[in-house]
Amino acid sequence: MKQICFFLLGILMTGTLVAQQTSFYDFTVKTIDGKDFSMGQLKGKKVMVVNVASQCGLTPQYEQLQKLYEKYEKNNFVIIGFPANNFMEQEPGTNQEIKEFCTSKYGVTFPMMEKISVKGEDIAPLYQWLTAKMKNGKEDAPVSWNFQKFLIDENGNWIKAIEPRTSPIDETIISWIEEGNK
Repeated sequence: MKQICFFLLGILMTGTLVAQQTSFYDFTVKTIDGKDFSMGQLKGKKVMVVNVASQCGLTPQYEQLQKLYEKYEKNNFVIIGFPANNFMEQEPGTNQEIKEFCTSKYGVTFPMMEKISVKGEDIAPLYQWLTAKMKNGKEDAPVSWNFQKFLIDENGNWIKAIEPRTSPIDETIISWIEEGNK
């Protein structure tokens, strides 16, 4: 019995160590144009990761995201958009169609990545890390809808998940961005 307890304790400790050893910077994804994008190039920046969709009631958040990016990009802040078709097929387009929509309708200039899955059996590795305490070391935060936001600090640590309906220019987000930049 004692051996079983030690064995289980060892497994739990190993899982915690793995989560603490993995950071945001360990991931490489593809841009909307199909090029490799290492999150490691964002070291020293605060990052907001957002799963986006073109045919959602929350799609107008693109405008707020763009304004936020324009205001704070010079303050070591970046937004990374990940199109996802996980919720009522509200992002059915190809990467090229999504890019065209974002730039022509909302003037998006923040980095957009290729379309991925943010939940389910085919969830992308980065979103596995973002949504599972076992991987991010902080909290379980499954994606509940389009435009869920994840805040990552300058050291690649998971800080917080923000609900989809929360505006990108909400005071909680603005305060976090401005913290340490005054």
